[in-house]
Amino acid sequence: MKTEFTPAQLADPDIVEADKILRKCVHCGFCTATCPTYVLLGDELDSPRGRIYLIKQMLEKNEPPTAEVVKHIDRCLSCLACMTTCPSGVNYMHLVDQARVRIEKEYVRPLPERLLRAVLAYVLPRPRVFRAGMVLARLGRPLAALLPGSKPGATTPTFLHRIKAMLALAPASLPAPGARAGSVFPAQGAKRGRVALLQGCAQQVLAPRINQAAISLLTRHGVEVVLVADEQCCGALTHHMGDDRDALARARANITTWIAEAERGGLDAIVVTASGCGTVIKDYGYLLREDRDYAGPAAKISGLTKDITEYVASLDLPPPRSRSDLVIAYHSACSLQHGQKITQLPKDLLSKNGFVVKDIPESHLCCGSAGTYNILQPDIANRLRDRKVANIASVKPDMIAAGNIGCMVQIAGGTSVPVVHTIELLDWATGGPRPGLN
Repeated sequence: MKTEFTPAQLADPDIVEADKILRKCVHCGFCTATCPTYVLLGDELDSPRGRIYLIKQMLEKNEPPTAEVVKHIDRCLSCLACMTTCPSGVNYMHLVDQARVRIEKEYVRPLPERLLRAVLAYVLPRPRVFRAGMVLARLGRPLAALLPGSKPGATTPTFLHRIKAMLALAPASLPAPGARAGSVFPAQGAKRGRVALLQGCAQQVLAPRINQAAISLLTRHGVEVVLVADEQCCGALTHHMGDDRDALARARANITTWIAEAERGGLDAIVVTASGCGTVIKDYGYLLREDRDYAGPAAKISGLTKDITEYVASLDLPPPRSRSDLVIAYHSACSLQHGQKITQLPKDLLSKNGFVVKDIPESHLCCGSAGTYNILQPDIANRLRDRKVANIASVKPDMIAAGNIGCMVQIAGGTSVPVVHTIELLDWATGGPRPGLN
């Protein structure tokens, strides 16, 4: 694609990067076949190719984003299926992230939307505040039925519809808190390694059992696990909302904390059980590439970061004593299969550890969770969830396994089939307890 940035614009490193990305796009259209919003809506501007054109125009003209541009960028899930499909290697992730930052800085949203986004950005990355918010949401959940849904023909959800979607996502009950930050779980038997386990934000409130399963499996196989004190949210939530000031501040704080821990006790890896977080942490090196103080440490942290399935695969687990006849539908989270290019490994681990693993039709399509997307774009999110659940039902599973808490919550909202994390099944197969749901 031809670009027309001025020399003055190309003095900005971000514009230089955008120019490189845009020039790789040949508008072949392969991405349209795997883009969830294009598949659902059939609008060229709701495809990666259409959004790339809108972003190009916005950046070249160096003008404030229009409402039309914001609408179509907001509808993007950042599922990154387009990057898996693209034959030209267009890094759509970095381009759309840059567009979101520009929108956040220069576009004035309606006041109710600004307030909602500000609440989400404040509450979700803070586990204690999020827990209190979930208690309040649970009390208000009966009111969700009284709130209006989407209006026929509306292109943007109303404020009340978004509140309705947020209340509907609140769980009926919350589990007890998991292990505290600063805890160290010693290896059992001969020590084979030492890792920092990302504690997460929403996950430690909604499903602390996930990290408990990871700790159980890792320590049982000779790995010491530390929950690093002073660790923060990875920054993914605010990063995808365009608030890079907050996201990069959190990234820097985590880098400082993890580097100090690595120097103090040594770390073989930073292990992540929420793939949405893992994708962003693995990108810290890129996000802070222009920061003289943090570029090197950020790259080091990105290199240390492993999804839990990547790290478990390196342990070479012994074969299970018996095989299970449980049929597991494996949902490949977008952040795992498209963001981190981890596709077959989790399924292989489940199969080797005794489970009957079934592929889900249209496995490349997003479930509609996508961070805060199922709150900010509930109509599209619900349609994608229902499509995902129907595809899962076609394989008649006993359980559904996924590697990301957002996907787990989203899918569980549309099915009665138990939804568990991959690591819970692997822990069970290697001597841990059968997965529970609270």
